[in-house]
Amino acid sequence: MIALMRVFVLLFNAGSENEGIHTIREGGRNKILMFESEDDATRFALQLEAQDFPSPSVEEIDDEEIKEFCQGAGYEYELIPANDQSLVLPPELNVEETDWQTENQEKQVNTEASTEQEMSDAELDNIRRKLEGLL
Repeated sequence: MIALMRVFVLLFNAGSENEGIHTIREGGRNKILMFESEDDATRFALQLEAQDFPSPSVEEIDDEEIKEFCQGAGYEYELIPANDQSLVLPPELNVEETDWQTENQEKQVNTEASTEQEMSDAELDNIRRKLEGLL
């Protein structure tokens, strides 16, 4: 019998329809970090916030579930041992826009475009900036 190990991962928009998992891009591939320690995962999440990243939540999950997800998505994974002295730090460079942010903005733009009332110049400028951000 295989013993399941509980690990901690970082999720954005946990429990919502546009939930996403934090990954690090290495060598053209995405890698999910699985932390043995909730404290280490929380520290990493706080470091991301310090870099003006959206606030992730620390979620406990079976490691096999993450491994299966990675296999299906073509992602790598790395187990970060508890109290690892060489605890990984978030990269200096982060993607400007995540997949879930793009999907959320597209839904928002589609919803705004479907309204039939006239928009003010300020509202139009706001939408224009969002669209330019997608390019």
